[in-house]
Amino acid sequence: MRVVTKQRAAVAVVVCWTVAFIVGLTPMLGWNNLWRLQQNGSLNEDLIITCQFENVISMDYMVYFNFFGWVLPPLLLMLVIYTEIFYMIHKQLNKKACTTNHTDPNKYYNKELKLAKSLALVLFLFAISWLPLHIINCITLFCPTCDKPLFLIYIAILLTHGNSAVNPIVYAFRIKKFRDAFLKIWKQYFCCKDVPLPMEEYDMVKEKFNQFTFCNLHLKVIGCVVCTPFFEWECGMLLTEWKDSGAEFGNLQVL
Repeated sequence: MRVVTKQRAAVAVVVCWTVAFIVGLTPMLGWNNLWRLQQNGSLNEDLIITCQFENVISMDYMVYFNFFGWVLPPLLLMLVIYTEIFYMIHKQLNKKACTTNHTDPNKYYNKELKLAKSLALVLFLFAISWLPLHIINCITLFCPTCDKPLFLIYIAILLTHGNSAVNPIVYAFRIKKFRDAFLKIWKQYFCCKDVPLPMEEYDMVKEKFNQFTFCNLHLKVIGCVVCTPFFEWECGMLLTEWKDSGAEFGNLQVL
């Protein structure tokens, strides 16, 4: 039974974005400094103030709700999970365990270890990008009189913004499928070059052809031509790309 399916992945994405919207919009729903500004007279009758982050956003929200509630616990949980993953993989590699699905267990577990390292690197970059700003927020809340150098605040803010730009680069360099996808997008849409199908996609199409040659497919098989939209639905854009490349496999040829 597969743990990760398309449906479960879609549900996870929806849940993550829903939580992100709720957490991000909480200050607009009332958890902000409006009441405090009205009490100390910093707010004029037109409700106009200097638009600075610490003037508007409550540090109670940033520290207790945001950091202690939604950043630190998931970060610690993921740290525990990755520690367990690395322990289990190293344990299996040391035992040289055999599985029914993989004839070469060392190759399989080395591949899983490489993927786990890539995801752990993403987690590490997230931590070093976001923890400095949250630590500064904690200092602001718990020690209001403490001096915070302005350049450190700017660096912490730049780190948080840079984290989103770093993740695709990490994926591209560490995970082959991401790297191939990025190169294909770059060549096709930025360099305006025709990108041929990878061999594994040709193999997939060939397999479908061999599987459905007895059905009504848009194929030329030993001089017999039959047509149906089923093939278009099954193979999608792969058919068009294969036509353009003029690919042939044995006695199968796209019309």
